[in-house]
Amino acid sequence: MNFASDNWAGAAPAVMSALARHNTGFAPAYGTDPLTDNIGEKFNEIFEREVAVFFVATGTAANSLALAAYGKPGGAIFSHRDSHIQVDECNCPEFMTGGGKLVSVSGGDGKFTPDALKDAMAAFPDGVVHHGQVASVSISQATESGTVYTLDEIAAIKDVAAGRSVPLHMDGARFANALVTLDCSPAEMTWKAGVDILSFGATKNGCWCAEAAVFFDLEAAKGFEYFRKRGGHLFSKSRFVAAQFDGYFEEGSWLSTASHANAMATRLADGIRDLGGRTAWNVEANELFPILKRHQFEKLETAGARLYEWPAKDLTESVAPAQDEVCLRMVTSFATSDEDVDAFLKVLAETV
Repeated sequence: MNFASDNWAGAAPAVMSALARHNTGFAPAYGTDPLTDNIGEKFNEIFEREVAVFFVATGTAANSLALAAYGKPGGAIFSHRDSHIQVDECNCPEFMTGGGKLVSVSGGDGKFTPDALKDAMAAFPDGVVHHGQVASVSISQATESGTVYTLDEIAAIKDVAAGRSVPLHMDGARFANALVTLDCSPAEMTWKAGVDILSFGATKNGCWCAEAAVFFDLEAAKGFEYFRKRGGHLFSKSRFVAAQFDGYFEEGSWLSTASHANAMATRLADGIRDLGGRTAWNVEANELFPILKRHQFEKLETAGARLYEWPAKDLTESVAPAQDEVCLRMVTSFATSDEDVDAFLKVLAETV
């Protein structure tokens, strides 16, 4: 009953198999090996165009270095107030961008609207040296509330960013989970909707240590190798990151693992609702935020369930936790089984 995080799961069998398969002989270092080149071509195929791909070790590095590539003196980076770059990256984006300012944009369901973004950007008028410069916009897909931006929503946010001539960055830590929810192509969810640079996350979906910064604008990618090296994320044995992506993409494994994780989250949410609980936000990927009685939470923890208490923000009175209730975060993964879900729901049923 481990629903603490998809980061707690191990590596998917296809990934581990690929690591073993490519662990033979010798290969050139620092990303000059044939396998790394092949995976670059695979990214081109997936995104239906030529892209520039740079492997990094963590999502924090992918986000921070991507934003640094579009940095400006006095630059302002706009993202949701609960976004990972705002809350969970220890000021790394500010550090990597040389002092870029993260500006919070409010919005329910983990998303912000184009109008909210436009209002926030208005505080940084062009040509006024005292206020700094609008530098970039970042969205999380899926969001920290487990919701997913639609293609139209992404395009509308891009329109606002384009109106100020700044790029749109997507934090895709759970990219595959959002992709299967929307049932669209990677191209449709990124550059065709206006995304300029993507933090492509794979670790949460079954890789061991494989993230990438993906540029859709090849001109903007020039020189990024220096950002990566200076940031300490140039792998000497790059083929082992490439090997993970090889297994990840093999026979659509990455979409299968994401589909399974999403299905487990939906099954959990349905079961919780059947037992009288509710969720703070719609369950659209592999995260859910149930609201339960505190005694139920304590009983589940005692029985061995691993999950987190979570702050409930911007909820209507009918959904917000009552005094004797608590909002929780649960995350499913490729490793979540039907038995895990059934065991959780069985304990919860005993508390009703």
